[in-house]
Amino acid sequence: MTATGQAKPGSRKTRVKICGLRDAATIRTMDGLPIDEVGFVFAKSRRQVTPALAGELIAEVRALRNRDGCIPRTAGVFVDPTMDELRAALALAPLDVVQLHGDESPQFCLDVKQAFGIDVWKVLSVTERDAVDPSTDGPDRLEPYRGSVDAFLIDTAGGGTGRTFAWHVIDRYMAAAAGLPLYVAGGLHPDNVEELLSRHAPDGVDVSSGVETDGLKDSTKIRLFAERVQGL
Repeated sequence: MTATGQAKPGSRKTRVKICGLRDAATIRTMDGLPIDEVGFVFAKSRRQVTPALAGELIAEVRALRNRDGCIPRTAGVFVDPTMDELRAALALAPLDVVQLHGDESPQFCLDVKQAFGIDVWKVLSVTERDAVDPSTDGPDRLEPYRGSVDAFLIDTAGGGTGRTFAWHVIDRYMAAAAGLPLYVAGGLHPDNVEELLSRHAPDGVDVSSGVETDGLKDSTKIRLFAERVQGL
């Protein structure tokens, strides 16, 4: 746990990340829930927020306590940002994690960690070949990032699609990530996350569209998702 009372990845329970938040009212309803990370999208998306708005929402998150009494950490989603873009965003939005979804190199990830003193997560898309050919080198893509990032996240190709990928590849990615937390995203929602966790044991799960109704975050679905992950 950090000096601010924030828990960091590494415990055995499955961590819960809710991504794509855009309003303070929804964040306030998350107080007391078993949520470990809250994500904001800085990349072009219908969920995109400005750094200024993200800064205001981060202040709301820091007023929360999850079920463990910790402040949820905040993560920012970026796609191939420049260092200047990150510097400008972080000046207004003091994130705990920079989550990189593009073609960022291991060196770039390391440069971000060193320049800003911030955790970096690298996101990799699970390819269709991964699902049908166990000899593919998809999981091997993690190895070059060892030492440059603090966690990995695997997602359906395209990200934010609301579609799942072939879950049987998760264990291969977990083995490749050995020693670093691995989060799973892609098409998760309250009605399928228990099935995922009954088959696999990722370090965390990440949800966005699966806790929305008509394109807006749904507080009831957020609560159901978080509680079902923890078996509550």
